[in-house]
Amino acid sequence: MHQFQKKLLSLLSRNFKINYKDGVRSVGRIIGTENPQNVKYHLDQLEKQGKIFINKKTYDVILPKTLKQSMNKIFSLPIIGIASCSPSGIFADEDIEGYVKISQKAVGEKSPKSLFVIRAVGDSMNQAKNVKGGTIENGDYVIVNSSKAPKDGDYVLSIIDESANIKKLYKDRANKEIRLVSESTIDFAPIIMTEDDLREENYFINGVVERVIKN
Repeated sequence: MHQFQKKLLSLLSRNFKINYKDGVRSVGRIIGTENPQNVKYHLDQLEKQGKIFINKKTYDVILPKTLKQSMNKIFSLPIIGIASCSPSGIFADEDIEGYVKISQKAVGEKSPKSLFVIRAVGDSMNQAKNVKGGTIENGDYVIVNSSKAPKDGDYVLSIIDESANIKKLYKDRANKEIRLVSESTIDFAPIIMTEDDLREENYFINGVVERVIKN
């Protein structure tokens, strides 16, 4: 079985939501391909093998009952790479490295379908004061919600030129700009982008930080 198919089945078995019509690009980034057609091809192959079912009305991808794990109160969240908390970005390596087990109550979500984990590298967020679980320090695990729309003041995971960063987001509506700001014992310059930048393929917000797990 192709490694992309294994990763897709692994995500689905942990109740990660995949939509054949609208969600393939974001899923592609997680399993390691920028081409959404690659994701659709491997989903088609899995359906032909009888390992998944694609709802023709909603386009949701579903595991057959024989494969689907029942929901319980312990979530297994995929660790999909590293993100920079330093001046220079870290390449967004999105191979699944393992899983973090966490209780439903600890993460504060009813379902793990949109949650994944990033390892933090660097010190640019070591004074982040409003993150559940504590400040974000080098080596910590950060839980990200990919389905939550970022609001002004949220901590976010952004991908800029294939480099992942964890920063605090501020919206400057007057100038139609977005500032990604560090909270650190060290003085780091902010990253400034326009709203138009977020429409480009090389710039996007990949999710909102839910909490940190201290390493």
